[in-house]
Amino acid sequence: FILPGPGSVLATLTDQWSSLFHHAGITLVEILLGLLLGSVLGVLTALIVNSFALARLYVMPLIVASQALPGFAIAPLLVLWFGLGLGSKIAMATLIIYFPVASALNDGLSRADRNFIDIARMYGSSPLQTLTKFRLPAAMPSLASGIRVAATVAPIGAVVGEWVGASGGLGYVINQANARMQTDTVFAGLVLLIVMVLVLRAAIDLLLDKLVFWAPRTPTSLT
Repeated sequence: FILPGPGSVLATLTDQWSSLFHHAGITLVEILLGLLLGSVLGVLTALIVNSFALARLYVMPLIVASQALPGFAIAPLLVLWFGLGLGSKIAMATLIIYFPVASALNDGLSRADRNFIDIARMYGSSPLQTLTKFRLPAAMPSLASGIRVAATVAPIGAVVGEWVGASGGLGYVINQANARMQTDTVFAGLVLLIVMVLVLRAAIDLLLDKLVFWAPRTPTSLT
């Protein structure tokens, strides 16, 4: 009753597969859209912060301060603003993903080799050329690490949003099953969520290894 055995969880996965697969699909859509939006916004923010001194002075503290707000405190507001549908869950996932991407790329751009940048400027490279030819390629490994971290934590935003208010998704299933003391269904939902995260992380790793081929990961790297 409190801790169902593996057999009970497997039986629940088999019996409720159609329903669980449907809700897993909803959560996956929220995660993927949140990952896309969060990554785009994070990249744009890092580029702006590194291009303008005023943005670096005023924007970065706001970004860091935003991470001090607990997800459960923000989620009810997002549900009020965006409704019970996908919008609030995508917004929550975007907020979770946004910071690791923005922070990683900002750090990578800041650590670009100054010697190469000085040589590029000496030969008359414009700021845009310096960014695209030197700073961005040097910062791509850092961005890749940020995206890998974001892909791992992306489900947190979607599931938290579903707990607060939703009509579908694995977080909704887990929350409803927990209220009814259906712990086998809770664990079945968790198993699907874990599998989803592992597959997503593997796909992101494969894609980034091909895109950032000049900076391969070490076998012991966590990111």
